[in-house]
Amino acid sequence: MDPIFSGDTLSQWYEAFTHWLFWEVLTPAQVVRTTMQVPAIVGAGFVSWWVHDFVHPVLEERVRRGAYTDLYERGLLTLVSLVFPVLWALGLWFSIAVSTQFGWSHDVVWIASNLVVAWIIIRLASILVQDPVWSKMIMVVAFTIAGLNIVGLLDPTLAFLDSLAINIGEVRLSVLLLLHGMLSLGILLWVAMLASGVLERRISELPNLTPSVQVLIGKLFKATLILLAVVVALTSIGVDLTALAVFGGAVGVGVGFGLQKVVANLIGGIIILMDKSIKPGDIIRIGDTFGWVSSLGARYVSVETRDSSEYLIPNEDIVTHQVVNWSHNNALARLKVQIQVAHDSDVRRALSLMVDAAAVPARVLDHPEPRALVVGFVNGLIELELRFWINDVQNGTHNISSEVMIEIWELFRTHHIQVPVPQRHVYMDSVPPRRPLSEDAPDDLLVRARALPGSPTG
Repeated sequence: MDPIFSGDTLSQWYEAFTHWLFWEVLTPAQVVRTTMQVPAIVGAGFVSWWVHDFVHPVLEERVRRGAYTDLYERGLLTLVSLVFPVLWALGLWFSIAVSTQFGWSHDVVWIASNLVVAWIIIRLASILVQDPVWSKMIMVVAFTIAGLNIVGLLDPTLAFLDSLAINIGEVRLSVLLLLHGMLSLGILLWVAMLASGVLERRISELPNLTPSVQVLIGKLFKATLILLAVVVALTSIGVDLTALAVFGGAVGVGVGFGLQKVVANLIGGIIILMDKSIKPGDIIRIGDTFGWVSSLGARYVSVETRDSSEYLIPNEDIVTHQVVNWSHNNALARLKVQIQVAHDSDVRRALSLMVDAAAVPARVLDHPEPRALVVGFVNGLIELELRFWINDVQNGTHNISSEVMIEIWELFRTHHIQVPVPQRHVYMDSVPPRRPLSEDAPDDLLVRARALPGSPTG
């Protein structure tokens, strides 16, 4: 393997840099020309900022008062933020025109104007990238490349990065090649994510596809585009794709030993999307978790509860455990309320009152109509059950059951239907002091004595 840094390479690069610095940049004539052009650059920037302070607030206020969508408003605000660099570029161009008219040197002003124009173009291109981190990163990289190209240092920089290389077998791996691959992969992944997002939005507008099928098509298309982007990026830097066979075997071994849960969740997600058992918007209960499905992911199902908590349930648990889907086929759901009355109560009257109580809350449906039944006799009490229907499970089940039970309690109190309170009776017997029993005592008395705790014969 050849070393990345060699003494000859560093020496040559240092000599070239010092020659350029002292014989082209820091010459007395160049210093004088630069010093004379600095006031024009600074003055144009100062005037542009002064005008910007008056123009920018007015334009920003007009954009915010307009009835625009979030994306469109964000784009307009980005354009408004470019008022200062646009004014500065106009001022620098005016300085170049004046210098040309009088035959003055303006090479430094020309470089500054090109840098400002590159700033404007890069900022406009970054509007397409909504993530602020990636947007700033792209802007910094692109501005660095533009700046090096304007001052004439791009080719020497690329040559220096290409010289920092190592040889691995027949493959030459340089810093420039790695940066090229990373840049290509980033751009291709961004394009893939952008294209998949557009496709998912288009698919979600198709009325003939169920939500689960829409999510499945979107996820498959997204995975295909990402895989294609990785393959193209590796090919662009000269990686032989046949070498990935060894990597694929290693991944297979890793899946067999350490990634079983991950693969199980991925396969479980595909099964959920294909069998349409759960779709976004369904009301489900798994274990103690009750809520509606907000999204279906490749690894988990996101369930949002009524207290604004979001549970990320692995797909494997959804497939292997019992799941109650309240809205699988329709939005109707039947709830049950049980209550006990005394054995001497008017049962038919109690059943009628329970049906009347169910008609009071607005959420209880009239069709199917509520029904009250006798379900059993428990400990001398009569157990009744009220069954009623709702079609808005997403608004909760315990709250509507509570409302119905309150109405039943009030009607029972009004019509003197007794709801018994559990009671316990404790009887205490005084036991006389124990005396030894003779053999002549009756047999039944001897038996009771032996049965007493702590007796010598018990």
